[in-house]
Amino acid sequence: SSSSAESLDRLYPAVGSTKPPRKRTTSQCKSEPPLLRTSKRTIYTAGRPPWYNEHGTQSKEAFVIGLGGGSASGKTTVATMIIEALDVPWVVLLSMDSFYKVLTKQQQEQAASNDFNFDHPDAFDFDLIIATLKKLKQGKSVKIPIYDFTTHSRKKEWKTLYGANVIIFEGIMAFADKELLKLLDLKIFVDTDSDIRLVRRLRRDISERGRDIEGVIKQYNKFVKPAFDQYIQPTMRLADIVVPRGSGNTVAIDLIVQHVHSQLEEVRAARAALASAHQCHPLPQTLSVLKSTPQVRGMHTIIRNKETSRDEFIFYSKRLMRLLIEHALSLLPFQSCTVQTPQGHDYEGRTYSGKQITGVSILRAGETMEPALRAVCKDVRIGTILIQTNCNTGEPELHYLRLPKDISEDHVILMDCTVSTGAAAMMAVRVLLDHDVPEDKIFLLSLLMAEMGVHSVAYAFPRVKIITTAVDKKVNDLFRIIPGIGNFGDRYFGTDAPPDWSDDEDALST
Repeated sequence: SSSSAESLDRLYPAVGSTKPPRKRTTSQCKSEPPLLRTSKRTIYTAGRPPWYNEHGTQSKEAFVIGLGGGSASGKTTVATMIIEALDVPWVVLLSMDSFYKVLTKQQQEQAASNDFNFDHPDAFDFDLIIATLKKLKQGKSVKIPIYDFTTHSRKKEWKTLYGANVIIFEGIMAFADKELLKLLDLKIFVDTDSDIRLVRRLRRDISERGRDIEGVIKQYNKFVKPAFDQYIQPTMRLADIVVPRGSGNTVAIDLIVQHVHSQLEEVRAARAALASAHQCHPLPQTLSVLKSTPQVRGMHTIIRNKETSRDEFIFYSKRLMRLLIEHALSLLPFQSCTVQTPQGHDYEGRTYSGKQITGVSILRAGETMEPALRAVCKDVRIGTILIQTNCNTGEPELHYLRLPKDISEDHVILMDCTVSTGAAAMMAVRVLLDHDVPEDKIFLLSLLMAEMGVHSVAYAFPRVKIITTAVDKKVNDLFRIIPGIGNFGDRYFGTDAPPDWSDDEDALST
């Protein structure tokens, strides 16, 4: 089969070949790497939770592009070209191939002998496709099955995708279902000559999927070509744009990119909305501020002072974190418990009534609070979320998460050292909710918060408990807390911040 593949490579040049991206371990799944390597940069194709406004809802639904066309017509290559030309760093690239139905034992035997029709609409789980696209369009996380073309079966692993500004859904039956069509904002049909598609399919199935040339040709003549004539080609009339010659038609791709840009060019006013929302309102009841004792006030004086050395800043920050963690733990649910003392007498005490406690730090500043949590909470589990601000759009973006399994049953201590607008904290809360953590079991802890951030988080997620050591009233035009504490992460780790960074540490910085 390798010699057959080599001969096919001589007949037709390789299309869209890329290096296999690196593996990444995520919270509850073994995901396909959410990366697309291009000549210019790396694009994150697992998406991200989009910007949430002051109501905790998505500012705008994602723009969904449907890419249809025959098998090996170049849909994935066209999708890659569109993504690169769009210059949108966060997208979802979703393939219909992930949604083949689970085969019965008899169907498995038919597939092994190239006698099962994978090019028929009945081969796809349209109910799952529609449900998945609906959730992605709303900005929610979804679990995608991973299909093994060698064994014709779904793998035990699955991958997690989040919503994004743009979703590209490609597949041979992308336009074959009425409900699915309603979810597509732009429908593109990639029209490629049948001879070229056959050569591509032969090379792909032989070199990548371990098939023999006779079996591939048999399946093509028996199923692929008839299915294209009966089910796929007729859907071309439903397309908004037809791209002849696939990836070779750069003019058509440029027009598509211009159209999508025109749909996305509305400037998001989410940060302005956050800044103006809830002004003059009283602080929410879900907020708990550590009592401002002389000791607490004194530690704030030290860590807010710009002349304080890094060594002293770290020391007194740790002391303040310890008090904050202990205060937060006192707000957890407790129940009565009777124990017997060594003297043989009963003692009416209290014990934690939940299952367990998990700490989740928003990197990087949030991880500085982990030692304090470990010091007062034995055997606590720790997860991490990395959120950074896109310097061009000002929006927070999820880059990485690693959460313990079964986190949905825990009380979660979400840690970030400073919160100004609340955007990063809101995204982190949204991630936890997407992992089925109940809202009332989330405790957001921060050494310092701005009133705007408190209001934003509380309004979006009214059952999340917000716990801090101090609340400052103002945020300046750069979204830095006033009077504030400076960039906590840079003062703690001894690094210099770029001049345009805000206080929401490494995310919307602090």
